[in-house]
Amino acid sequence: MTTGDDRPTLTTRQGHPVHDNQNQRTVGARGPSTLENYHFLEKISHFDRERIPERVVHARGVTTFGYFEAYGKLGDEPISRFTRAKLFQEAGKRTDVAVRFSTVIGGRDSAETARDPRGFAVKFYTEDGNWDLVGNNLGVFFIRDAIKFPDVIHALKPDPVTFRQEPARIFDFMSQTPESMHMLVNLFSPRGIPATYRFMQGFGVNTYKWVNDRNETLLVKYHWMPKQGVRSLTVEDAAAIQANDLGHATKDLMEAIDRGDHPEWELLVQVMSDDEHAELDFDPLDDTKVWPENDFPPRPVGRLVLNRNVSNNFAENEQISFGTGVLVDGLDFSDDKMLVGRTFSYSDTQRYRVGPNYLQLPVNQAKNADVRTNQRDGLMAYHVDGAGENPHVNYEPSITGGLREAPSPGEEVGPVLTGRLTRRRIPRTNDYTQAGQRYLLMHQWERDDLVQNLVTLISECARPVQERMVWHFLLAEDELGLRVGQGLGITPADVTHLEPLPGQTLTDEDRQRLSQLGKNGPRDVTGLKMTHCVPDERGLPA
Repeated sequence: MTTGDDRPTLTTRQGHPVHDNQNQRTVGARGPSTLENYHFLEKISHFDRERIPERVVHARGVTTFGYFEAYGKLGDEPISRFTRAKLFQEAGKRTDVAVRFSTVIGGRDSAETARDPRGFAVKFYTEDGNWDLVGNNLGVFFIRDAIKFPDVIHALKPDPVTFRQEPARIFDFMSQTPESMHMLVNLFSPRGIPATYRFMQGFGVNTYKWVNDRNETLLVKYHWMPKQGVRSLTVEDAAAIQANDLGHATKDLMEAIDRGDHPEWELLVQVMSDDEHAELDFDPLDDTKVWPENDFPPRPVGRLVLNRNVSNNFAENEQISFGTGVLVDGLDFSDDKMLVGRTFSYSDTQRYRVGPNYLQLPVNQAKNADVRTNQRDGLMAYHVDGAGENPHVNYEPSITGGLREAPSPGEEVGPVLTGRLTRRRIPRTNDYTQAGQRYLLMHQWERDDLVQNLVTLISECARPVQERMVWHFLLAEDELGLRVGQGLGITPADVTHLEPLPGQTLTDEDRQRLSQLGKNGPRDVTGLKMTHCVPDERGLPA
């Protein structure tokens, strides 16, 4: 320590001052080392444990902070008619948020230019506790039942032998999963590579419910629309960026916030009555579908502003934890089969990765609501949750100073259901209509890029997989199937012999299209609006 150096002194975790941080304690200057090197052992053993298991999905990500400002309305109507959730009620009311953007399939050090869905997860620190809205940048997903989630992720992850992401594996799975067509049309278009996080949409994807003061329920979907506009990259654009930077999107977001260019999104919500909606040709609980704007217009309820970066990436980004089961009063679950599965899986994986006390970490704590539980101990507990008047009582019920239950909010809400316990897919699958509509509503440059990407990757697959993918695309939209088929050297005549997949349900329209494969003409999308079809600007590399 030099004269005049008034910097704080380095210590061990026990608070002991460290007098020499350059040399171990040894027998003589050349060693050997002694076992009682407490400072060295603490330092190196902690270093050995500096990494926790990375997320199986969404490993690469960036967290920023800001606020959500409510409009107090759903469009032009008072929002209290639709939900009693406090954070939405008052115009101008601000709720602190943490937002994590991420890629899904790549590891923690993978490139942010990869073709991959992007996570868009928002943690609201509300007065009623935390609310996590965990979504993606694409409006739909590959599958509609969570039991298939390990399979789709395994297909997208590296081969267990070659440890390379193999198109032959990906499309082998997708060719046998017709419900994935809508997602594939999105993912392999430019929107599969957002220019940066600031210029991408966000979608809750799952169907949730709202509950009002009269215990009336509505089905809802959430959408984040960037005030900055939407920008995406082609493969060539992404390759040019990746040649120089693996983390361009994180850098762009953090630098924008640091210079005061705070990105904003508007939260739009679609609502429909809480019933089965037999009049629709799809099930509103199906995550492979969007709700057409013409019938269910998205209406604004508030805005999101990001204005602060993390002070420590590990503490506030690597350890931040989200879960679809984290709701507050006025919000509820639907019977969406993906939502039910995610609600178990997300919190379960955080208990594995970060530990059973992950909710005691500052970034995960409820900041604006008291936390009082009877949960005790476990790995890495560093404080005791708020308790009742009697510290000896960590159970309920009790009349000796323990915690009590909160007053009942009333009767359980939602429709009355009857049915046999079964293992069956939903009846209205309709796997091709929205995929074809989505293709036709793209800009021409997006269509061209989509076709090029599909041809390039599917060409690496076995011939039966190629034929089945062309068959699917022809059922979705003639032009898409014909163009991909032309690139692969496969005509409609080459695939007319294919039968529907075992267990696949075709609509009457599907059967009609199948009877004249490749000769159906374009679908009519005149005046059609779809939430994920806002204008997309090509985001050229800097």
